[in-house]
Amino acid sequence: MQKNLEMLLKLQEIDYDLTELERSKDYLPDMINNLKKEIEDTSTAYKNSEESLTQLNLQRKGLELDLEEINSELTKLQKQMRDIKTNREYDALVTEIANRKLKISNAEEELLKVLTETDEIQDKIKELKEKSVLVEKNNLLQLESLQKEVDSIGTKIKQKGDERKNISVRLNKLILATYERVKKVKGGVAVVPVRKRACSGCYKSLPPQRIQEIKKGDNLITCDSCGRVLIWTEEEEDEKKH
Repeated sequence: MQKNLEMLLKLQEIDYDLTELERSKDYLPDMINNLKKEIEDTSTAYKNSEESLTQLNLQRKGLELDLEEINSELTKLQKQMRDIKTNREYDALVTEIANRKLKISNAEEELLKVLTETDEIQDKIKELKEKSVLVEKNNLLQLESLQKEVDSIGTKIKQKGDERKNISVRLNKLILATYERVKKVKGGVAVVPVRKRACSGCYKSLPPQRIQEIKKGDNLITCDSCGRVLIWTEEEEDEKKH
């Protein structure tokens, strides 16, 4: 019986591995997609910032040309002051000059804002470029590893399936049937060790006589409370001595 219990425990380990492999069919592709999306998002943020910088540079050049043109107009108007003959012409020219100076002030203010934004986005671009390079490097390494895992799932499932079959055919049919029944209703955990003289599945204390029966390992003992198969381990033996 002890041999059967050992095989039963091994069978449970295999079933756990098979469950995890089946789960990995869902979560590994999700992880891969998330890593790819992170690469794409950081790259897009970097490219968008570069495009913003290009637009700011175009805006700066436009403002500089506007300033050059307005300053040229202002210079011409100021020269015309020497040829003024009437108060009416003087007043009109003063108004034009004031208008040009206001335009220059507004353009210079706008240019200063653009230059400030340019400095800020240049710093941002540097950070985003470094982040994009780092994310791509790290994520590509993870993607390579994850893809290998995905590619090997089928092989691993087959290997574990063969191991399970090899153990199942050697197990007592009644014991195997008990295991399959309990596993189905207990979320895959059908075999549990005794811990501190209690079932480690439901934590119900076990009477001394039942402890002795489990320790002998002559029969298949199940928990009266949760129905799980109980086994005695060296770990429990060591704890009992202490």
